Amino acid sequence: MDIGYFTMPSHPPERGLKDGHDWDLQVLRWCDELGYQEAWVGEHHTAPWEPHPAPDLLLAQAFLQTKTIRLGPGGFLLPYHHPAELANRVAMLDHLSEGRLNFGVAASGLPSDWAMFNVDGMSGQNRDMTREALEIILRLWTEDAPFTHQGKFWTVSKPDVMFDFLKPHIKPIQSPHPPIAVAGLSKGSDTLKLAGERGFIPMSLNLNPAYVSSHWESVEIGAARTGRTPNRQDWRMVREVFVAETDEEAWKLSVGGMMGRMMSEYFLQLLAHFGFKDYLKHAPDVPDSDVTVDYCARHNWIVGSPATVAEKIETIYNQVGGFGTLLVFGFDYKDNPEVWHNSLRLLAKEVMPRLKHLTPAMVRAA
Repeated sequence: MDIGYFTMPSHPPERGLKDGHDWDLQVLRWCDELGYQEAWVGEHHTAPWEPHPAPDLLLAQAFLQTKTIRLGPGGFLLPYHHPAELANRVAMLDHLSEGRLNFGVAASGLPSDWAMFNVDGMSGQNRDMTREALEIILRLWTEDAPFTHQGKFWTVSKPDVMFDFLKPHIKPIQSPHPPIAVAGLSKGSDTLKLAGERGFIPMSLNLNPAYVSSHWESVEIGAARTGRTPNRQDWRMVREVFVAETDEEAWKLSVGGMMGRMMSEYFLQLLAHFGFKDYLKHAPDVPDSDVTVDYCARHNWIVGSPATVAEKIETIYNQVGGFGTLLVFGFDYKDNPEVWHNSLRLLAKEVMPRLKHLTPAMVRAA
């Protein structure tokens, strides 16, 4: 099993945008130094607790300050970008990364973002736009011949040579393109079916393990449409993780720290507005009122000493049928950075060696 990092990025509303950006850079440097294999940076436009609207700005700086870790948007919200412009920008970023770029895409799930960009997310327009935008981007990267794509949302042309020397010329350094990942949240996720169809990296966001186990079914349904055999080693699992020397210390620093504050002031309230608290329940008959920070810490988070965390990770691994990479969900511990760095260090150095027996051979799909 590999480990990586997934950040919204999340910051408290009082954190200045540059201060939050600098914290994210620091954490990405730590992850690189500690041997994390990858990190993903989200995009949001109207959420004060998820304030970064341009992951490529953070990634461009991070590539200069890291050495081996693979980095990528997690993901670009495709309904809000012109596909031709984004294709060129991502290709350029791939060159700046010297081939360390992953390309994560998403359909966007915040109604306030939909409103800003006039996207009808309630009807699924955002998902349709995501599929069309990705199709255009991939054609621009992989097809040499001129074409015109006339779609439902965009008309994009790859023109022939003009005036003897003007022509489309920007392609990624990775051939045929950077690895593509899509994130899924809901049961029967359409985006995870897309991952299965196209052989993309599937990422499951931080929900109750019993709920997430259904996500692989979506990947398999999508793969069956195109005759693919998906590999669970490709599956990324996003989890809240906090490791400390003892269980008691880990509980205090997570539930009583920024993890607890973000959950109580933002994430739990957001899910309640959407009617999505079921995503966090270990059993369907649990009342919404019982889904508190403490409940999430007990049932969903991976919190404790190295031994406890290793045991919890293996339990989740077995519950969902196996996965390839654990992605630590990022929080803003800028006011107490040592404890977050120590948690990342303990996970890499003391927890993961206990999980060496969870090998890729155990997770290959039947």
